[in-house]
Amino acid sequence: MPKIAQAVSRTDIAVGGWLDRYAPAPVRPYARLMRLDRPIGTWLLLWPCWWSLALAAPGWPDPWLMALFAVGALVMRGAGCTVNDIADRDIDGRVARTATRPLPSGDVSLFQALVLLGVLLALGFAILVQLGAVAIWLGIAALPLIGLYPFMKRITWWPQAWLGLTFNWGALIGWAAVTGTVGAPPLALYAAGIAWTLGYDTIYAHQDKEDDALIGVKSSARRLGAATRPWLYAFYAVAVALIGVAGSLAGLAWPFYLGLGLAAAQLAWQAARVDIDAPADCLATFKSNKWLGLIVFAAIVAGRVLV
Repeated sequence: MPKIAQAVSRTDIAVGGWLDRYAPAPVRPYARLMRLDRPIGTWLLLWPCWWSLALAAPGWPDPWLMALFAVGALVMRGAGCTVNDIADRDIDGRVARTATRPLPSGDVSLFQALVLLGVLLALGFAILVQLGAVAIWLGIAALPLIGLYPFMKRITWWPQAWLGLTFNWGALIGWAAVTGTVGAPPLALYAAGIAWTLGYDTIYAHQDKEDDALIGVKSSARRLGAATRPWLYAFYAVAVALIGVAGSLAGLAWPFYLGLGLAAAQLAWQAARVDIDAPADCLATFKSNKWLGLIVFAAIVAGRVLV
């Protein structure tokens, strides 16, 4: 068996958290496969959906739609993680940080993972069919993006761009769920989300760059290397500009732009302070994007209702 890369001597399986304290033992491996113990991915998938719902709403965003998208983000993030771990089970077994994940460790078999994936996709479809015809077809169109993402790190230095295409698709679905159409504002918001993802996932990828180099996995972190910081500024500047374009196209009022300025400051703080050679700092900075999502959401709502 190939030697486990030891460049980063840590595991991403948390021990002693709420799963260990409260979840029944047979459930824990499946919950970990879905990353239920690490909600940041769900937040990053959910925020573009909620941004779009708020952008499309005539006033306050619909609480029922927000709830549907929240459950959908949890389910589909779990499905995406399951697809990723199925595809990467051999690679994960060769990296210290991921060797104890449920599939490479043997806590979940390949068959069991496939059954879980089927259940999650069925739940996701049950939510999707409540959103209208355009949203349904958009949701179905996202499946190839989800299925192909795990293989991007094998063929391109920019798997983070593909993740951006995948993780921000909800910006299109959210608008369609409210309006029944796809227009210029959600397209601008979708493009903004891709740029945002390029930034935060490049930061995340710097955690694994040494292990990735040992096993031949590609990433924007490895491609950009020491030049990462100016690229982060560029990615985030494009994201802020395009969020502004989306707000302008949707006719948001001046409070939106005040919030957007706060979002720009948070992203500039990320780019300025992150230590790309300190994995713990990369993870903490990456996680701070849940607050960026909240700031943008609050800005959009304020621009719609505070007039």
